[in-house]
Amino acid sequence: MGNSKSKNEESAKVMRDILCLRNEPVAVKLIREGDGFPEGEFTEPEGQMSHCQAVMAARKGECLKMTAEKQSCMVGASTLGMAAIPEKVATGEHHGKQRVHVSDAAAAKMIAERSDMPYRTVGEIVCPLSKADFEPDAVVVVDMPERIYWISAANVSDGGRAHYSTAPFQCVCEDATALPILTGKANISLGCIGCRRRTDIAFDEMVVGFPYSMMPKVLESLERFSQGAIARGRKE
Repeated sequence: MGNSKSKNEESAKVMRDILCLRNEPVAVKLIREGDGFPEGEFTEPEGQMSHCQAVMAARKGECLKMTAEKQSCMVGASTLGMAAIPEKVATGEHHGKQRVHVSDAAAAKMIAERSDMPYRTVGEIVCPLSKADFEPDAVVVVDMPERIYWISAANVSDGGRAHYSTAPFQCVCEDATALPILTGKANISLGCIGCRRRTDIAFDEMVVGFPYSMMPKVLESLERFSQGAIARGRKE
């Protein structure tokens, strides 16, 4: 067992035990062009999957190797650096059909303001944090708001207020993966149509992602919260 896996196993256990998580925290590693995939027991899906489907499968225990060719959602794949933005997405036509925005132009504005990875990637590894024998780029947690709250509190444990960015679409790919990597801070999403249509995320669940570099701060904060704050907040 590698040092990374031992550390990640312990980190995942602390998060599960203190927060009483329903499922596993998920490790996401984007593979830059020119870099190889880490070694490990990963399954490459026979068909295509979206990034959000991979994350939801990983929280149930699956370890997935997702090349760019295996990505079924080009909206998410383009956010994560694996593909060009499809023309119908850039113009707003694709999301405009969902009738969430008042017009295609409004949907196009959402896409124009999104946060994309600034470098080319060729795929990703998505697996439970406890099984990650590598350093992820981001950690994603899917659970009820009360549990997500404590990670949000850890985000600002050194003071100040938390500021989150989200949109009606791109919950897991942009909000919970790309943005935390790019900003170095946790980010929260309430979910999106695509994620809720494609995956088993429950009505009462939301998503938070944070950069792996923030893990020591999250763990230190959770340990402190476990000494009284969580019990008081849960009124148990």
